[in-house]
Amino acid sequence: MAGITEDQVQAIGSDEYMESDLFNDREKAAILWAEHVTLNTARSRDDVFETVRKKFSEVEIVELTFASGYFNMRNRFNDSLQIPIEPHEGDGQIKQKTLAVNTDKVKNYLQFVLDNWPKEFPGPHPDE
Repeated sequence: MAGITEDQVQAIGSDEYMESDLFNDREKAAILWAEHVTLNTARSRDDVFETVRKKFSEVEIVELTFASGYFNMRNRFNDSLQIPIEPHEGDGQIKQKTLAVNTDKVKNYLQFVLDNWPKEFPGPHPDE
């Protein structure tokens, strides 16, 4: 459903994806960045950022970071609330309905956040 092969899924799940011939250099850099965003080590790994920066523009890096962060949040949310991913009966495929994102709802939510964003935030110690 994501457009990748089972071999690619296996390679991504291993420590060998950077040496794999299943991915081009941009794909390897994207996987590397997603891994470090997921592990929350991206901020301290200048070497990883430099690898990614050689293959992606600043806008693309922001988009990769957002996508990685979004799916990490979604996975943690679903895991914490024990929300199962529903396979189709008998074929092992994930239902599209479970994974589909209603972009209008996301856009409306983000607009709500922007509309209600505080004009000022309190300092780190508001009682002082």
